[in-house]
Amino acid sequence: MTTVSNPPEIKYFNRMSGQNEIEKVYGDWFIKFLYTSVAGQKMGSLFTNKYFSKVYGGLQDLPSSSKKVRPFIEKFNIPIEDYEIGTRPALDPKDSYRSFNEFFIRRFKLGKRNFVTEPHRMPAFAEARYVGFDAINEKGLYPVKGHFLLAKDLIGNEQVGKIFEGGPLLIARLCPVDYHRYHYPDNGKVLDNFRVPGAYDSVNPFALKYKNQIFIKNERHVSILQTENFGRLAYIEVGAICVGKIVQTHRWNKNFLRGEEKGYFLFGGSTVVLLGEKGAWKPSQDILTNTEKGIETYLHLGSEVAIKG
Repeated sequence: MTTVSNPPEIKYFNRMSGQNEIEKVYGDWFIKFLYTSVAGQKMGSLFTNKYFSKVYGGLQDLPSSSKKVRPFIEKFNIPIEDYEIGTRPALDPKDSYRSFNEFFIRRFKLGKRNFVTEPHRMPAFAEARYVGFDAINEKGLYPVKGHFLLAKDLIGNEQVGKIFEGGPLLIARLCPVDYHRYHYPDNGKVLDNFRVPGAYDSVNPFALKYKNQIFIKNERHVSILQTENFGRLAYIEVGAICVGKIVQTHRWNKNFLRGEEKGYFLFGGSTVVLLGEKGAWKPSQDILTNTEKGIETYLHLGSEVAIKG
């Protein structure tokens, strides 16, 4: 008989409300099955490969998937009035999206999110739940309990990883209910970019407790950025289960501006990891404090996420 344990509640600190809150998890039954049941663990490779995720993600492009949009918005209390409407004529914005993916990659309306402009303040590059460390070392075990994160492993390149040894680290986890476009944190240019092949495990904190090497085993897109105010950055988009595709919308050979869109994830929750050079900057104090407590900090896109060292 297959048993599935109930995961602990995922608590996070919401900077906007100033309160600890409980996350509503989309597809929690599937995560429980996949990572805690005997059957799920035996069948895991069937679901955590790129082919399953791409096929599942592709289904979200079908017109029939639009039927899921309204129930999703209402179940997770998404403030749809903050977002641009879809391309289908409709009286209600909830019915204006031609597919679930069109809804999933929705943009904010102009003026709904603003990026901090002070040169010494880094804006949040994603609307997400953040953890952060002022230096990567073996003490930084959260959220990957029992396995500390090294720059060379996250980047997938030992030589490039040396640039970021002992530097600051931010991990931004995007849930399926979140805005799924990610942005540049400063003005600058792309020095290098490459793909690191890998699996498509969930990045849910519950899954991380059972597989502690997800961030260094999952598929990743790595960009090395030279920024105006924060030195060199390693900007890493991490694929996850049911992420149909990681799309880069900014041209690599074109300089970027603070707040400019870099790309987006098609269906599924995922993660952006940011690494910096030693001493160049550090995560905002509330992120550091909450990380020490073992909880994430939820931030709006563009609000302060770090300060210059």
